[in-house]
Amino acid sequence: MPFFHRRTLIVCLLAALPCVAVHAEELRSTLQDQRSVAVTIYNENLALVKDQRRIQIGGGQSVLAFRDVSGQMRPETALLRSLSSPGKLAVMEQNFDFDLLTPEKLLEKYVGRNVKVIRTNPATGAETSEQAQVLSANNGVVLKIGDRIETGMPGRIVYSDVPANLRDRPTLVMALDNDGAAQQEVELSYLTGGLAWKADYVAELNAADDKLDLSGWVTLTNTSGASYNNARLQLVAGDVNQVRDEMQLGRQFRGEQMLEARAAAPRMAEESLLEYHLYTLDRPTTIAESQTKQVSLLSASAIPARKELLLRGADYYYQSSYGDLGQKMKVGVFVEFDNKEAAHLGMPLPKGVIRVYKKDGAGNAQFVGEDRIDHTPKNEKVRIKLGEAFDVMADKKQTDFKKVNGWSSYNYAYECAFEIVLKNAKKEATSVTVQEPIPGDWKMLKETHLHEKATSNTAVWRVTVPAEGSTTLSYRVLVRY
Repeated sequence: MPFFHRRTLIVCLLAALPCVAVHAEELRSTLQDQRSVAVTIYNENLALVKDQRRIQIGGGQSVLAFRDVSGQMRPETALLRSLSSPGKLAVMEQNFDFDLLTPEKLLEKYVGRNVKVIRTNPATGAETSEQAQVLSANNGVVLKIGDRIETGMPGRIVYSDVPANLRDRPTLVMALDNDGAAQQEVELSYLTGGLAWKADYVAELNAADDKLDLSGWVTLTNTSGASYNNARLQLVAGDVNQVRDEMQLGRQFRGEQMLEARAAAPRMAEESLLEYHLYTLDRPTTIAESQTKQVSLLSASAIPARKELLLRGADYYYQSSYGDLGQKMKVGVFVEFDNKEAAHLGMPLPKGVIRVYKKDGAGNAQFVGEDRIDHTPKNEKVRIKLGEAFDVMADKKQTDFKKVNGWSSYNYAYECAFEIVLKNAKKEATSVTVQEPIPGDWKMLKETHLHEKATSNTAVWRVTVPAEGSTTLSYRVLVRY
């Protein structure tokens, strides 16, 4: 048949599709037909599913119910193509049935229709049957039986059939036109919600706090309403832009989460993908419905690390007189390391939470803090805040403040002095980094310890504090605005 006439015939048939759907026998494809499935999961509750199946389909028009798809499929992204007979299989119409069969849903679908109500006599066990019309199914049931109205469940309700758009599993129903073979290998690809992943890391510091062992895990969560058996799993790390629909088409399936922890495996292969990073698991894995599981991402040991105790100031007290600025001020505890091959890493790290442990005197690993990191490329630093130091603190005060110049808000000059007493209650000496953000155009006039101008508005001192002792840092600075 010429191309023009064939397409014209298909357009004409589209108007008659409701009749085709009613009279044509519905073909079904389930997970038993599945030959392979590939799942690519993105960071923001988004996944790409490629489901390959072998189906039996007759020539001409037919209706195919593609069962066991994700309940949160975005149907506008669904694409069915024939792998064995390219160009021979056309999809003329598709409907996504995600309204699942439950007693409540079945009752709702029968509002305005007739059902049978069967009652059992508790004394004799005899059954009687009456016809009833369902008037409402909101917050209970309202029935019209003969000339009376009843509420509640007067007995067993018997339905004549199951509505066509009420399914026991999420199903994509497609009206097809086939010019190819009766048996074909097809692939259905679609985007879906309900599949998410995140990275979690476990680090263990050594006794000297200068090395750490790092393990990375990928945590997968499946609330999509479908299972993906022996799936080829890939993960995309990066912030992929998505158009946000005003109307959400998917449904959220919730269930009890199960944690499947596996033994450490070779880390996932990594490669660049546009401006993102793609991680591929080297073996198939099953992502079951309503399940949380973990797979190994990476493992590295003896990574050089640096611990830092940091006292960070503020810029507001360089513009006015404040006096006492704080007593027993907290000193932050940070650990950082380099994501380099020389440091036994060198793999782009997806964003996630790093939990840090350290062994106590008895050799038991104890939790010492956690922090969230962003996507970290190769050769960048990873910096983690563990918490606040218990035995190291600071007293800070402003010892002098005076205006030395200026007659408008645009050429003020102030001279101010500060004293910071760093206290260490530990039995060994420690080093504290003091970081002060100094605004405007500034010049250090006097100081007890030499500073480093880390940035245009930041002065940094590294001060050694003796065991069970204290050290006083004093400085005077001129600030111009």
